[in-house]
Amino acid sequence: MTDPNTSSFFIDFGSVYEELNFTYNDSDFILNPDTQPCSLFVIPDPLTIVMSAFYVLIFVLAIPGNLVVGLVIGLSKQALPPSDLYLLHLAVADLLLAITLPFWATSVTRGWVFGDAMCKIITMIQELSFYSSILFLMCISMDRYLVIVRAMEARRANRKMLSWGLCVGVWGVGAFMSLPGFFNSAHSSPSSSQIVCSEQFEPGSADMWRLATRIFRHTLGFLFPLSVMLSCYGITIERLLHIRGGFQRQRAMKVIVFVVVAFLICWTPYHIVVMVDTFFRSKIVPCQCPARMAVDQAMFATQSLGLLHSCVNPVLYAFVGEKFRSRLLQVLKKMGVLQRTSVSRSSRSSLSSEITSTFM
Repeated sequence: MTDPNTSSFFIDFGSVYEELNFTYNDSDFILNPDTQPCSLFVIPDPLTIVMSAFYVLIFVLAIPGNLVVGLVIGLSKQALPPSDLYLLHLAVADLLLAITLPFWATSVTRGWVFGDAMCKIITMIQELSFYSSILFLMCISMDRYLVIVRAMEARRANRKMLSWGLCVGVWGVGAFMSLPGFFNSAHSSPSSSQIVCSEQFEPGSADMWRLATRIFRHTLGFLFPLSVMLSCYGITIERLLHIRGGFQRQRAMKVIVFVVVAFLICWTPYHIVVMVDTFFRSKIVPCQCPARMAVDQAMFATQSLGLLHSCVNPVLYAFVGEKFRSRLLQVLKKMGVLQRTSVSRSSRSSLSSEITSTFM
């Protein structure tokens, strides 16, 4: 039996609900589109087949080219000069990147079918190769600057010991920068039933972690190496303009220009788009859903363009070089692929030899 002294605390909520339903009628409620979450970018089915074939094509081109570079340089019986050592490690880094491509080619069409552990491993290998390859490009530019511009200092310095220390340091930095790959995991896509391999941060700290990793990617993965490359190659070109060399000087300058242009074409669009995405996610620049969708599409396209750099490196740094072609012919002759022929060598000045061994 209800106590009459407390019965006044029980309110008839039925009339209140009826009033609320009448006041906030569904037909009068209008959603604000600016507060609604944007739909995720989903790759169209025809495009998935094209992208999968594109990844496989890069794999087919990158593996043989970098393997040949690695074998020709690695089979040398002489102590490797710094430029060759960096080129060898660059080929290894590009090989690691190429190894991950069949996994991504499969995931584009079928979803991630390799499990959570492989998701982390493949992501870390990709990040390791990404940072290492760009940093080795920087090391090559620094070594060429030393040989051409600072020739006397380069001869006196213990460049071989320094080069090995730089190689260890580059791989160490790449390994450290690959650690955020532990945050990647295989999970169901919110927009489809496919399993995807992508970063999974804690909701409370997701923005902080994403901003930190993006800052490192922009600085160590692009801005710092690019500034060093432009500085070293710019001064080197200026030095070559004052050297009498004719054809050899022009050839060396063309290789420098091709190296810088290839790097810019392959990686600049990707990093610009990632920077825009970082501004959007950190709320530095406000955006609406159409802009958000356009950036997602651009990130997907420009990342694929950046992967092409692993195919370009063997051509630019090795196959266009006279010294590498000579070594390749010697290896093929030892293997019995080509017949032994006498190769005449013309005498060159010491500076021309330095340019040839470094650039060609």
